[in-house]
Amino acid sequence: MRAKKTIHPPETFTAGHLVIFAFHFESPAIMLNQLEAIYHRFKNLEEQLSDPEIITDPSKFTKVNKEYGKLRPIADTYLTYAELLENIAGSNAMRKDPDPEMREMAQMEYDELRETKEQMDEDIKVMLIPKDPEDERDIILEIRSGAGGDEAAIFAGDLYDMYRRYCEGKGWKIEVIDENFGTAGGYSKLVIEVQGDDVYSHLKFESGAHRVQRVPRTESQGRVHTSAATVAVLPKMEEEDININKADLKIDTFRASGAGGQHVNKTESAIRITHLPTGIVSESQDGRSQHKNKEIAMAQLYQRIKSAQNKAAQSELAANRKSLVGSGDRSEKIRTYNYPQNRVTDHRINLTLHNLDKIISGGLDPIVEGLQVAENASKLQEGEVGV
Repeated sequence: MRAKKTIHPPETFTAGHLVIFAFHFESPAIMLNQLEAIYHRFKNLEEQLSDPEIITDPSKFTKVNKEYGKLRPIADTYLTYAELLENIAGSNAMRKDPDPEMREMAQMEYDELRETKEQMDEDIKVMLIPKDPEDERDIILEIRSGAGGDEAAIFAGDLYDMYRRYCEGKGWKIEVIDENFGTAGGYSKLVIEVQGDDVYSHLKFESGAHRVQRVPRTESQGRVHTSAATVAVLPKMEEEDININKADLKIDTFRASGAGGQHVNKTESAIRITHLPTGIVSESQDGRSQHKNKEIAMAQLYQRIKSAQNKAAQSELAANRKSLVGSGDRSEKIRTYNYPQNRVTDHRINLTLHNLDKIISGGLDPIVEGLQVAENASKLQEGEVGV
């Protein structure tokens, strides 16, 4: 028989700590012990928020308050779960009462509490799934027309309208960084920045090829055509988030080339950044200013360096969760929008919904929530395998 381990709360609860806690539910006592450790950390943070030294330091206060907010739901759940276990223990003891009626009542209560506990066990597992550290970030979202000519550009415009309405419904702010209009409407390319709460956690799944099946406006014979557009979603990084030595960067400016917005080609606003130790290069000419292009290029550079550093350690499962844009070919798709059937199918999770009219009007929540559930299930499976 293995000796029980005493779990002590770490200084900070990282994703690694939480995933370890999430998958060691061998008994109610162990689960309670793990939740209790998080609760003690929560109370410690609560005390720190009253510490004058923390209050007078905006950076420290923000950091402590952020962790405090993340742990609050778990701390509340701990109190509820502890009370539930006490009630189960009490009902179990009452099942041995000499009075038959008391035993019957106790049995009914015990069964109900056990059912509640089983549901709470599953809820706690999901609650303790480690979050993607980039989920809270703002994003840079790019839409490009793919195969399908004018219809593909029109569809790219429809995707932008869908995302715009979805973001407006969430109270998020949208800024158009660059736009190249299609000859028959829509966009050949559109780049926007989205700012708000947990933007990346909702829109990160949109990266990939989107396929549309419908009768184009330009089709005189009434035939259904298939076209495509690609979407790329990049979490926006702030300079303090990017742990790169500035002495290792070579930054060049140049004049943007190609067709574009009214600001393109007039000044040397395009930016190329080279990370000298790795030779990784990132450039941007989509922004309307040199400052905006530098932001985009730095975000891309960070992602490329991070990807290179983590490539060897990435598991196949984690790699499968990464969103890939693909070439924009109609055969590559993450989602299909079929207008004649009023149907949307997300091929990654085999989710089909017959309310395309609502989804294309910004009602993305059913798809986003389905993808989030699938991601959580994948993380749970990965955690169970790894323990």
